[in-house]
Amino acid sequence: MTTKDFTIKWLAYALALLPVWFINAFLLSGLPFWGVIPMLLPLCAVAVATLEGATAGAGFGLAVGVLYDAVTLEGLPGAMTFLMALLGLGTGLLAQYVLRQDLVGCLICSALALAAIDVMRIGTRLLNGAAPLEAMALVAGKEILWSLCFVPFIYLLFRWVFRRVPKATVL
Repeated sequence: MTTKDFTIKWLAYALALLPVWFINAFLLSGLPFWGVIPMLLPLCAVAVATLEGATAGAGFGLAVGVLYDAVTLEGLPGAMTFLMALLGLGTGLLAQYVLRQDLVGCLICSALALAAIDVMRIGTRLLNGAAPLEAMALVAGKEILWSLCFVPFIYLLFRWVFRRVPKATVL
């Protein structure tokens, strides 16, 4: 793959990320359903990791984590950057070697990634004594279910990009 092809590919993924971020930040944040707002940025990292594999998933997860940390002011600074890179790596490996690289695989990886994020968030809040575990688990469950409703749309968007960007050629 040439440098030009590589640049075009990742620029296309970044451009596909922007409308998802805009919808999450400006449309859905003002319309909570079940009292929660979905997390769409992690789903983008999982979709790319499912399609591209572990290395690309980790890189895109890192970029998504930087964006997430830049636009949200929750938790430890930089924690989501690190976590999203790990989730991109993990879901890429899972999709490459255990699951299929399709919508069902993306849905399973998305559920696992959202659960991992919420376990981290609940754990830090439990240490701070912010709220009881049952209340936080209920909110996390609603957030995960509401976020998973968007997986088919996000997966189809990134699959559309995946099919149209240059691929590495193997000789």
